[in-house]
Amino acid sequence: MNFPVYIFGIHPHLIFESLAYFIGFRVYLFTRNKERIPMDQALWVIVGAILGAALGSKFLYWFENPKATMENWNNLIFLIEGKTIVGGLLGGLIGVETAKKCISLTRSTGDDFVLPLAVGMMIGRIGCFLTGLDDHTYGTATTWMTGVDFGDGIKRHPTQVYEIAFLALLAFTLLQIKRKNAGWEGLLFQLFMLSYLLFRFLIDFIKPTPHPYWIFNNIQLASLLGILYYIWLINKKQIEKRRELHA
Repeated sequence: MNFPVYIFGIHPHLIFESLAYFIGFRVYLFTRNKERIPMDQALWVIVGAILGAALGSKFLYWFENPKATMENWNNLIFLIEGKTIVGGLLGGLIGVETAKKCISLTRSTGDDFVLPLAVGMMIGRIGCFLTGLDDHTYGTATTWMTGVDFGDGIKRHPTQVYEIAFLALLAFTLLQIKRKNAGWEGLLFQLFMLSYLLFRFLIDFIKPTPHPYWIFNNIQLASLLGILYYIWLINKKQIEKRRELHA
């Protein structure tokens, strides 16, 4: 296999990123709880998610190599290139919460995003894998049987494939929880975020990206903050549920 793997002459990243957005949005429209949140409010939530994700993905990327960012602070091309999924997720979360405050929506909207996010991210990672070395999402060199040569003669961890497998397993598990109606409103999204951020925190140890923050990179620091937040949030909800049961 030669990387990038062009499909009908089109770059794989463009194809699969476009499919990720299109299919993910269609999954959201098909699976969202239409009784809980009216469509007009749901559209504002989507707008908040898109804007927040776009800003967050860029902002976190600038911290991947802070020295290079400082040296290119006035280079528009450098500033707009590159993005991160973790930054997009955390930025999207902030965008959604901001939009909900603007329209006075107090109900949780996160559960409706779990399956669309998982599907979209899996599709997008296919494009990352087929892009090869140019995408910079591969892992470090390895002797594991899973190692893939992306074209330079070195077998590396296909971390994109690891992520696809993880997201498929996570989505399946969360759907089982949903069918049992276990937990509270918003729990599925909280578990999704906590699980994915923990995965990214660990998997980035085998990615050859700069680790300028002691032994961590920008993704790991952001993931760690998100992990601590969701542990606190889930624990808080559990305490509230116990109080309601004993009230």
